[in-house]
Amino acid sequence: MTKKIIKILSILVIIGIVLLILIQFIPYGKNHTNPPIISSPNWDSPQTQQLAKRACFDCHSNETVWPWYSKIAPVSWLLYHDVAKGRSRLNFSDWSSGWPIESGELAVVINEGEMPPAQYLLMHPSARLNAAEKDQLITGLLNTLNR
Repeated sequence: MTKKIIKILSILVIIGIVLLILIQFIPYGKNHTNPPIISSPNWDSPQTQQLAKRACFDCHSNETVWPWYSKIAPVSWLLYHDVAKGRSRLNFSDWSSGWPIESGELAVVINEGEMPPAQYLLMHPSARLNAAEKDQLITGLLNTLNR
């Protein structure tokens, strides 16, 4: 019985490894280019800009830092999707189109911990904001919006 289980587990591990190798050839998520910066916000303060860079820019700007694991599927798929979605929703590097979200929504997603998302914070603990930093970021972004 034990030999049969070991054989089945060995086969499953081999199949898993082969699948992991094969999915590396799927091209989705491999385009790790950062488009040029078109226009930036007129920040209300350097502190607001710094907080936004720390907590938001990897997904919400054209200044994404692509870590080594962003080249390995299926992680590359998730990262590429998150960055593409983040840039389409709010992009600090393409400010010419103006403020794309409602200010009330901004405060809610930051205060409730939706942004930055939990999966991002796992690999980027420096992006975690305490309550005071969240308040400062929200106030600063709203002030930047009204400039």
